Amino acid sequence: MISMTFLGILGLLALFALLALRLPVAIAMLVVGFFGTAIANANKFILLGMTSDQAWARGWKTAYSNLAGETFEAASNFNLLVIPMFVLMGNFAGVSGMSNDLFTAAYRWMGHMKGGLASATIAACAGFAALSGSSLASAVTMGRVALPEMKRYKYADSLATGSVAAGGTLGFLIPPSGGMIIYAVLTEQSIGRLFMAGIFPGIILTLLFIGAIMFVVKRKPEAGPRGPRSSRAERLESLKNASPILAVVFVTIGGMYTGFFTPVEASSVGAFFTFVVALARKSLSPTAMREVVLQTMNATATVFLIIIGAFVFIPFMSLTELPAQLVTILTSLPIGDLGVLLVIILAYMFLGMFLESMAMLVLTIPVVIPIAVGLDWNLIWFGIIIVIVLEMGMISPPVGINVFIVKSIAPDVPMAEIFRGIWPFWIAMVVMIILLILFPQIALFLPETLVGN
Repeated sequence: MISMTFLGILGLLALFALLALRLPVAIAMLVVGFFGTAIANANKFILLGMTSDQAWARGWKTAYSNLAGETFEAASNFNLLVIPMFVLMGNFAGVSGMSNDLFTAAYRWMGHMKGGLASATIAACAGFAALSGSSLASAVTMGRVALPEMKRYKYADSLATGSVAAGGTLGFLIPPSGGMIIYAVLTEQSIGRLFMAGIFPGIILTLLFIGAIMFVVKRKPEAGPRGPRSSRAERLESLKNASPILAVVFVTIGGMYTGFFTPVEASSVGAFFTFVVALARKSLSPTAMREVVLQTMNATATVFLIIIGAFVFIPFMSLTELPAQLVTILTSLPIGDLGVLLVIILAYMFLGMFLESMAMLVLTIPVVIPIAVGLDWNLIWFGIIIVIVLEMGMISPPVGINVFIVKSIAPDVPMAEIFRGIWPFWIAMVVMIILLILFPQIALFLPETLVGN
């Protein structure tokens, strides 16, 4: 027999070992969760006086039951319909050319300023994030449009690539965010309230990113030269072309805020509207439609498998009581609530250097949420902080996945140059976290006024 705490530590070590062997995080969690549950329950039944054979038989039975039950519970969760619907909405937006219209509108209004193209990229990423909910999709889509333009106007490689990599992270914060959906499901929070909580931080972080660009070009004007000034007619025309995007965002987000739509209904309405726009623009050829469907199915299957893995892994961690013991240790330290929060943030920053954001989210939730509950923190506010720290991991060396995405679009730019360009935006994220700690209402105002709250 082994102690439950030691079993929990062994489980975590086994999980990280599997991840180091490049096993997908969902499969790693399923394996550790299944075998860990069997061992933990067998250990428990032995303590209750059963023979070894009886205990192991009951342990395996419980593990199989947990695997089947948790898989069915995750797959049949009605609220998770928002995932395929919002992914579909983003894919329709991409194939219909709405992303190009968004960048063109931002460029027409901001391109004449110093660093205007980079600022337009950030604004366009924020707008596309409200359609796709994906960091990678935002970085890829806007990178393909913006990087050639910035290269044409001789922008510094570090500023051009850094703005695309950082702008893409907004897809993890601005609703509909895939990360928020997973956080909501694993912590049993309202998806709608989390979406609303991300709006003001998303807007402020977008402005902070633009401020970071202005700071860079003020110190080094040649890094972001001015583009041509567009005429008033060109600006108005660009707004007209981008109006379908604005309409979809207004209907989905506004409908959720007023209580007219649930998040699931809003996602379906948004997907339908973008489908209609794509049809009207004659963008949906049979080949394009097939690609949209396959991309949606692939992304949905990946997210659902991660959620199923988390649903199997989390009960195992609860059995070991390791999270509860960490809560006791951290809350007993003479560092106060703020000190505990800073420890968690620093731990996330460290893990973000090595783990992909979605993997880090599902791995750490079983540990950090009991701490947040024990300290009576608002889980909506805490979730927004976690999401922003995860965003930092997307551009942090050496793993920063958005940096590698940008590298694939701009293969001629050295990796060191891209990482050099992300630091002003990384600091902007730190400022955003400080603002949320000092003024929690930035995240909580809209959820607290949500109709039907």
